[in-house]
Amino acid sequence: MADQFGDNRSDNQEEESFAEMFASYDAEINHDIRQGDKVEGKIISIGQNAVYISTGSKSDGVVDKAELLDKNGEFPYAVGDVLSLYVVSMNESEITLSTALSGAGTDSMLEEASYSRTPVEGKVTGSIKGGFSVSVMGKRAFCPVSQMDVKYVEDTEEYVGNTFNFIITRFEEGGRNIVISRRELLNMENKEKQEAFFKDVEDGDILRGTVTKLMPYGAFIELVPGVEGMAHISELSWSRVEKPEEAVKQGETVTVKLLKIEAKEGSDMPKISLSVKQAQSEDPWDSQAADIKPGDQITGKVVRLAPFGAFVEIAPGMDGLVHLSEMSHTKRIVKADDVVNQGEMVQVVVKDIDIQKRRISLSIKDALGDPWTGVADKYQPGTIVETTMEKREQFGIFLTLEPGVTGLLPASVMARASKTSDYETLKPGDKVSVMVESADEDTRRISLAPPELKDSEDWRKFSAPKKKESMGDMGSLLMEALKKKK
Repeated sequence: MADQFGDNRSDNQEEESFAEMFASYDAEINHDIRQGDKVEGKIISIGQNAVYISTGSKSDGVVDKAELLDKNGEFPYAVGDVLSLYVVSMNESEITLSTALSGAGTDSMLEEASYSRTPVEGKVTGSIKGGFSVSVMGKRAFCPVSQMDVKYVEDTEEYVGNTFNFIITRFEEGGRNIVISRRELLNMENKEKQEAFFKDVEDGDILRGTVTKLMPYGAFIELVPGVEGMAHISELSWSRVEKPEEAVKQGETVTVKLLKIEAKEGSDMPKISLSVKQAQSEDPWDSQAADIKPGDQITGKVVRLAPFGAFVEIAPGMDGLVHLSEMSHTKRIVKADDVVNQGEMVQVVVKDIDIQKRRISLSIKDALGDPWTGVADKYQPGTIVETTMEKREQFGIFLTLEPGVTGLLPASVMARASKTSDYETLKPGDKVSVMVESADEDTRRISLAPPELKDSEDWRKFSAPKKKESMGDMGSLLMEALKKKK
C-alpha cells in the first residue's frame, strides 16, 4: 500500500509541475497583441534574410533583416538581444514586425499611431509650398520643411522620392488633415545615440567624426548626431597651421582623440575637446628630436615671421628660430622678410636644441658658409684690391672687399693719400682700389690704405715682418764676447 501511495504521490507531483509550467507559460503570453502595437522581444534566431523574435505570444515575430542593418550595412545584433518593434500584420502562425508601421492601413491605425507616437513609414511624393507631400499608409500627409530634417534643408528636391519614418503630430478630420514630422523622430533617435555615446566614452578614446564647421580658432567635429566637439587650431596638425582649412576640410571624416569632456554652464550638452594630430601620430618631439644634433644641416620651411627672426619647420611639428643675427654674414638684417618669405624652403644649420624646453636655435648664415674663413691668407698685407664704398663715418670709410667682408680705411691714413679728393667724393656703391695693410680673421678686422702708400718707406717699416735672429748671428756674438774675455 505504501508503494501504491508513493506512486500516487509521484503522479500527483508531476501533474502539479506540468500545471505550473503551463500556468507560467500562459502568464507570459500576451493574448492582446494587435496590429500597430509596439512590442519588445528577444532575438531567438537569425536567418539569412529574416530575424525571429519572441513576442510574448503563442506566435513568434519575424522582421526583415535588412531593416536592422546599421549605417555601415552591418548587422549589429546577436541572439538574446532585445529589440523594440511594431506589429505590421499578424495571423495564427506568425507576426510580422517592423521598425515602423508601413503599407496600407486603416484610419484607426493612423489615429492610434498619432496617440501612441508610433513611427510610420512614408514616401515623399513631392515638394510643395512650405514643405512636402508624403504618402503614409495610403493617406496623403504634410511634412513642414522645418520638420524634414535636424539640419537646415537647402535643396528640397533631394528628399523627393525617398522613403523615411515619421511621427504623426496631427490627425484631424478623420484622416483628411495629417501632419507628420521626421525631425522629431530623428531627435528621439539622436537622444538615444547621445546617451549611449556619453555612457561608453572616456578621455583618451580614439573616435571618428565629420567636420561640420570651420572657424578661425579651430574645427567643429560631429561625433554622433547632435554631439559635436571642437579641435583647437593647435590640435589639428603637428605642423604649424595658420588657418584650419590648411589641415581639414568641411564634410571630411577624420579620426580624433577625445581629450576632455566637461560640463558647460547653461547647456545640457557638455564641452568636448578633441585632437586630430594626437590621433594620427605621436609627438615628433618624442620620436624625432633625439636624432637632431647641433651642426646638422637641414632643409626647412619658413612657417612664421616675427620681429626678432623667422620660425622654420625642420620636421612636422618641430619649429626652430632663426634669429635676425643668424640670417646673413654679409649685411645687418633689420626685418626677417628682407631675407626670407613665409612658405619659402631654406637651408639651415642647427646651432642648439633643448628637448626639455622644446626649443631649437637655427642659422641660415652658417649654412651659407662664413666668408671670413681664410681671409688672412687671401688678403695679405700689401695686396691691392678693388672695393665698393659701403658707408662713411667720421673716423673713416668702410669698403666692401667681397660679400660679407668689409674693411676700414681710417681717416688718418686716407689723409696721407697723394690725392685725398678721390676718397672724399666717394659715394655708397662707388668702386675704388686700396691696399690691405693688415687682415685679422679672429677679430674680423681689415685695415686698408691708399695703394700708392705701398712704396712708402714708412709703410715698409710698419709692415715688414720682424726677422728672427739666426743661430749664426748668435754664434758670432758669442765668439766676440769670448775674445774680449781673453
